Amino acid sequence: MTTSIVYDRKEQLQQIQSGLLPGEQVIAVYDAIGAGTGFIGLTDRRVIIQDKSFVGKKIAITSIPYGKITSVSVVSNKSWAGQFFSTGAIAINVGTHVYEMEFRGDEKTHHVHDLILHRITT
Repeated sequence: MTTSIVYDRKEQLQQIQSGLLPGEQVIAVYDAIGAGTGFIGLTDRRVIIQDKSFVGKKIAITSIPYGKITSVSVVSNKSWAGQFFSTGAIAINVGTHVYEMEFRGDEKTHHVHDLILHRITT
């Protein structure tokens, strides 16, 4: 069974695909906006974040196994009863470090949040 991969930019998808482990499957790759972050990739085994915030135009690709994620949050200025996913930002907590990403569109935020939450709670 082949499922279609959701992605924003083909070159980001190709970068994720080039570093997959044997048997690992890509679920989604979303372009992030804001300072520092290039994109987030979600596979069936881990979250992959491209971070452009290093000095000297260096770029880091960080792999976070789902088992190391302690929580995932939607960052919002709205109330719980309001349009909760309207800001398009999430925070992923790994130990004491927090990775925060902002996306174009609340559907992407909702999708990333739900995928990570499902993986860390099952």
